[in-house]
Amino acid sequence: MLNFNSSPQKSLLTSQVLLSICCMLLSFFTFAQEESEEDALARMQAQLNGEVMSRPFLAERPKEVDNYIESMLKKNVKPPEYQGTYWRRGYTCRDLLRYDWTQYRNCRYYHRYYGRYYY
Repeated sequence: MLNFNSSPQKSLLTSQVLLSICCMLLSFFTFAQEESEEDALARMQAQLNGEVMSRPFLAERPKEVDNYIESMLKKNVKPPEYQGTYWRRGYTCRDLLRYDWTQYRNCRYYHRYYGRYYY
């Protein structure tokens, strides 16, 4: 039990012990708070990774596109005008790749057939 009526040296020692205990508790709570912030960041990163991975990855697949174009040219099929909603003035076929691989493939065929992009 602490006795505050004792000598000044004991009182100073008691104050130092109390101060040390307070510092240890403060560092413990600070460390616990940092851990929870790290957990929150890890949780947010995991959520972001899940959202990114849930979207389809649309690669160019040039051989597949070239085979499609060659087969359509052999069949003498005329490519239709663009029917989607993503085409913008100044785009190239590669810009459509972020939205839909089929539209990208059809754009490449259109460009090869007509020598120009969509209007």
